[in-house]
Amino acid sequence: MTFLSKPVIAATPAETRIVEATFEAGPAASPVPAHVEVAARRYSTLDVSLDATSGIFWCHMKPAGRPSFTPELLHEISDMQLWIEQMFQARSHERKLPFQYFVMGSRLPGIFNLGGDLGLFAERIRQGDRATMREYGHVAVEAIYRNHVAFRSPVVTMALVQGDALGGGFECALSLDLIVAERSAKLGLPEILFNLFPGMGAYSFLSRRLDAQRAEKMITSGKIYTAAELHEMGVVDVLAEDGEGELAIEEYVEKNRRKHNAHQAVLQARRRVNPVTLDELRDVVDIWVEAALRLEEPDLRKMVRLTQAQDRRRAAVNASLMVAAE
Repeated sequence: MTFLSKPVIAATPAETRIVEATFEAGPAASPVPAHVEVAARRYSTLDVSLDATSGIFWCHMKPAGRPSFTPELLHEISDMQLWIEQMFQARSHERKLPFQYFVMGSRLPGIFNLGGDLGLFAERIRQGDRATMREYGHVAVEAIYRNHVAFRSPVVTMALVQGDALGGGFECALSLDLIVAERSAKLGLPEILFNLFPGMGAYSFLSRRLDAQRAEKMITSGKIYTAAELHEMGVVDVLAEDGEGELAIEEYVEKNRRKHNAHQAVLQARRRVNPVTLDELRDVVDIWVEAALRLEEPDLRKMVRLTQAQDRRRAAVNASLMVAAE
């Protein structure tokens, strides 16, 4: 596997410089309602929509191939995040926010996201390609960081986990303010199976949600947890019954709508008091790259077998979707 499109964010250097910033006034009001502007956006690997009544921006991942963070998916997530930030800046003088809540989910039944692009990793590691591994990791954590700071906008971000969130998929969910997971969902960090660790946010976010000791135990055990187990631990914020994840989010938003300003400010204060910085995330990526390049052939074969299992699972999902459509 090679890069058809390298995961480089299509933005100016000023736009890709990711720092916490205040919400500044923008240009004159846009004549287009926010939900119309969102509806005009088109992505290959994402479905986006804005419910103007509830104030929820829905983003669903829909990768064409393997249900992992491919360079194409990372690129489109980055593009969407930068656009959201710019939209809030352009509408900053309007009395009503473009939206109050952001939700990231998946269109694939039973799968949130299965993590990093293992096929790409195995190929690049065999070639000793440190630069591509580092670039992939840095693009990924820049997107993770934008999630973490809520796109530098006054929104509350939520992960809707209705299936397996493994490795980077779990890291993505952890980077958002709240995790809503359906009871049958599985979440975990299986990288230890091929002698590696999750290097794109897991340690940073888990050690703050729990503590360093429990974070390391989760990382080094490779255990896959149920949503109920993680809800008991405080990692999953809202436990929903199967098929009721969207309803749980809508009910949460309705219940907390009048407290949005306070809630968003509390989350902003949490980030200030116990910050995860972009420098920290990038430094951990660099540790991950060096560890990855030390993997031996038996480790890489395990990585490839997991990739093949992901491909088979995607094929099964495609088959079930075709049956359902008939």
